[in-house]
Amino acid sequence: MLGLCLLPLAVWAQVAGIGACLAHAGWMIPRRILLSHSQAVSGLRRDPSGWHLFSLDQGWQPVQLRPDSLALPGLIVLRYRRKGSYWTQGLCIAADALEPVQHRRLRVRLKFSRRRWVAAG
Repeated sequence: MLGLCLLPLAVWAQVAGIGACLAHAGWMIPRRILLSHSQAVSGLRRDPSGWHLFSLDQGWQPVQLRPDSLALPGLIVLRYRRKGSYWTQGLCIAADALEPVQHRRLRVRLKFSRRRWVAAG
């Protein structure tokens, strides 16, 4: 928002840009950062049928992990696509979000699982 204020734009363009930024923050913060919205992803599991994500609104949903997912010691970035959707989404899991053993097991499973890119059935 500071960048919009510093740019030599018309006042209406600055107000519209700041309004869009605030609307985006109001939409994303409860869903992606605070996880307080009913659509926020709050669970991940793997079973023989594949990977599933949990939200209060939709329960457990099958997802297909994408090859651009990243598993680092301090951060896991899951890129996934829900069944029937064209768009991919992302989920960041910091090292302190899970117990160290769980975080390590998830990283190992993401790196070495043979069927990690298969869509859940």
